[in-house]
Amino acid sequence: MDAVRLSLPPVPVRTVSASASTSYSVPINSWTVTARQKLWSCRTRPRFRNHSSAVPQLTVTCAAGVAEINESQFEETVLQANRPVLVEFVATWCGPCRLISPAMESLAKEYEDRLTVVKIDHDANPRLIEEYKVYGLPTLILFKNGLEVPQSRREGAITKTKLKVYVDDLLKSISVS
Repeated sequence: MDAVRLSLPPVPVRTVSASASTSYSVPINSWTVTARQKLWSCRTRPRFRNHSSAVPQLTVTCAAGVAEINESQFEETVLQANRPVLVEFVATWCGPCRLISPAMESLAKEYEDRLTVVKIDHDANPRLIEEYKVYGLPTLILFKNGLEVPQSRREGAITKTKLKVYVDDLLKSISVS
């Protein structure tokens, strides 16, 4: 893979004399250098040598409306809940998980009176991953009365609009039955 080369115009420089024998080169606009550095950093990407499997550590953050739970909290929070619970299985290394995170936070706030939304970290909860056969991430599963709602499972990223349609349809289907 070839390195990306970015040619930028030269930085304007003004020579300032401190005394008759000494001169200093000072950038005319100091923000020009900072802007160039930012431009350069935006166009470069981290590279891993020797095809390392190293992955930068990223976290999936939760807003006030979305609680992150683990295996020990699952039964009380999801299976014994008095109302429907939408469970999102995520991982810190999962790009689509980070992509839908803002939509999930918005959904949790908008539907807080009808639905509980929780996240479960894939890597930290292997028993739940195996028990509910979570094969793709992110995975959304709706639970009601301690059971998985039939046809509620959804894998992969989803837009906020489609997420709302998905949840509305599920809530209508479980309120009829």
